[in-house]
Amino acid sequence: MPDYKDIQMATPRTVAFYTLGCKLNYSETSSIGRLFEEAGYGVVKFEEGANIYVINTCSVTDFADRKCRKVVRQALRHSPQAYIVVIGCYAQLKPEEIANIEGVDLVLGAAEKFRILEYVDDLSKATDKGMVIAGEVKEAKNFENAFSFGDRTRSFLKVQDGCDYKCSFCTIPLARGKSRSDTVENIVANAKKIAALGVKEIVLTGVNIGDFGNGTEVIEGLKPKKEALFIDLIQALDQVEGIKRFRISSIEPNLLTKEIITFVAESKRFVPHFHIPLQSGNNKQLSKMRRRYKRELYAERVAEIKKYMPHCCIGVDVIVGFPGETEEDFLETYQFVNELDISYLHVFTYSERANTLAAEMSDVVSIEERRRRNEMLRILSEKKKRYFYEQHLGTTQKVLFELHKDKSLLTGFTQNYIKVITPYDPLLVNETGKVFLQSINPQGYANIDILKENVLIH
Repeated sequence: MPDYKDIQMATPRTVAFYTLGCKLNYSETSSIGRLFEEAGYGVVKFEEGANIYVINTCSVTDFADRKCRKVVRQALRHSPQAYIVVIGCYAQLKPEEIANIEGVDLVLGAAEKFRILEYVDDLSKATDKGMVIAGEVKEAKNFENAFSFGDRTRSFLKVQDGCDYKCSFCTIPLARGKSRSDTVENIVANAKKIAALGVKEIVLTGVNIGDFGNGTEVIEGLKPKKEALFIDLIQALDQVEGIKRFRISSIEPNLLTKEIITFVAESKRFVPHFHIPLQSGNNKQLSKMRRRYKRELYAERVAEIKKYMPHCCIGVDVIVGFPGETEEDFLETYQFVNELDISYLHVFTYSERANTLAAEMSDVVSIEERRRRNEMLRILSEKKKRYFYEQHLGTTQKVLFELHKDKSLLTGFTQNYIKVITPYDPLLVNETGKVFLQSINPQGYANIDILKENVLIH
């Protein structure tokens, strides 16, 4: 008797995806989905039941193991005989651990995930569950094209991958390999493809996008010469017709040059919104984290942005509870962030990661204390965000409208990342309209009046 899964694979083939983690993961999942479609698979929703489930994992967020197990269980509830394939950062870091999760059939590493179709075709021939095909991360040398499509309003476009930095808390270099980039020409070509699909906003994404540039020519035997810099890329993208907005997902403060800031301030399409990782406002902690700047440089970058774009939205990443962070260190970070002219925070509670320097450090901060500090900064973030929104009440802004999960509503973002909400209007979906910011509702969105004479801006 043939195995039920063999029979299933002979029927019309379907695949479903689940993505954990960052915008970069979403761009890669979408591109892998297109590979399946080109091979004749039907891409279905997760809950519809599929022959194959592909789970794209993350190692940055907490409880990677628990989240992966839960998604596997849910997939098998929808389709008990499905093949389960796990890819992503967690798959590269702990492939054997994932392979031992009940129900997992295949684990692919960083160098193998874009060749997924080669391995999926062999699943029905496999005799063992939990097959691992994950080479060393140094084998992940090539840049793989990726951009998301599905939400017609916005696309995440991958421009860079990997990282050469050695931050003491981070596993990304172990999971994704060395820094590498696409070419300016190919990225521009992808942006034009995205524009042709009707997408109005592109978010540039990568691991360390400020480090953009291909290295081919060796200078004095030391390091590769970059064919282009990030400023060259955004200058080229600014000329792409059909895209209303480009947004920079995240950029290191030491790589955010004055040239980039002034260009965005004068740009036709790049919006006034930066997300700049800080991690700590205490120089001692920044040194222990092996960050490449001090708090003084960070403050200079924020001041430079506000000099040219007083209305600019600035988001900040902060880690609390890093080993050795005393109460005085934390309060210094709190005060530093409180005094900065920034708009919101992403607060991360430090959690130990295997094979990192930080995991071996002494002076561990208790879990309770980490959570307390996280809550303090989360409340500060809400205050910062509300103050930023309040500064813009009574002004006219351009909003790109998109569908809300509540189908009676539309949401959207101003150029400087203020989130608005309004009753559903089919004429507004995926369109840019001029609005008047009225007030802030209890959910933290801005209520608006749509200026009817300027509803659609083409």
